[in-house]
Amino acid sequence: MEQKGNVPMQRYELGRLFGQGTFAKVYHARNPITGMSVAIKVIDKEKALKVGMIDQIKREISVMRLISHPHVVELYEVMANKTKIYFVMEYVKGGELFAILSKGKLKQDDARRYFQQLISAVDYCHSRGVCHCDLKPKNLLLDENGYLKVSDFGLSALAESKHQDGLLHTTCGTPAYVAPEVINRKGYDGTKADIWSCGVILYVLLIGFLPFRYSNLMEMCKEPWDTPPQKLAQGMGVSKTL
Repeated sequence: MEQKGNVPMQRYELGRLFGQGTFAKVYHARNPITGMSVAIKVIDKEKALKVGMIDQIKREISVMRLISHPHVVELYEVMANKTKIYFVMEYVKGGELFAILSKGKLKQDDARRYFQQLISAVDYCHSRGVCHCDLKPKNLLLDENGYLKVSDFGLSALAESKHQDGLLHTTCGTPAYVAPEVINRKGYDGTKADIWSCGVILYVLLIGFLPFRYSNLMEMCKEPWDTPPQKLAQGMGVSKTL
């Protein structure tokens, strides 16, 4: 486990662990001089190399340096030593929007407010040539004042990632929230795919569960995407998994 004062130049003291993945851990941290709280993602270089994630990490840094918006988590700085990479980011105290949705649908006024903030952030990202590619409630954080912050640009794509056909071809995202053309692997417009994900999120905010609820992913992917809504509704179960 990371120890306090183990960040390069001892600029931050690491606190409690927020969460961890295959090659990274996210901690609450504090600048001992200013007292400012931050979130620090600590990436293990060796593990990242083993799973081929170095290029993705570099892309995430490039993307986050392009973006400065009130409803996007801010990247303050990136540091590194021989074994670790440190992303120092804005600390968003209120947790995930997912935690609120797990209790059920939102009031219309609350859903409208969060959705407006989401669309504002996504529109800004698109204007900077950035597609998020993994929009979902778990990647939407809330600060102490209840304002939404888009996070986790690890799967994002830049305009230069497009192929000669002008489309993205990397299959990414969370199946329940991604556009059908992403799953079908036929090339897709990243901005339109993000808008689809926003639509699914809006549905979840207002209704309290997903619009597509099949027994498994393969069943959902096999469904023709020009299926009439009435027939599509017949395939929906009662699961409220978000």
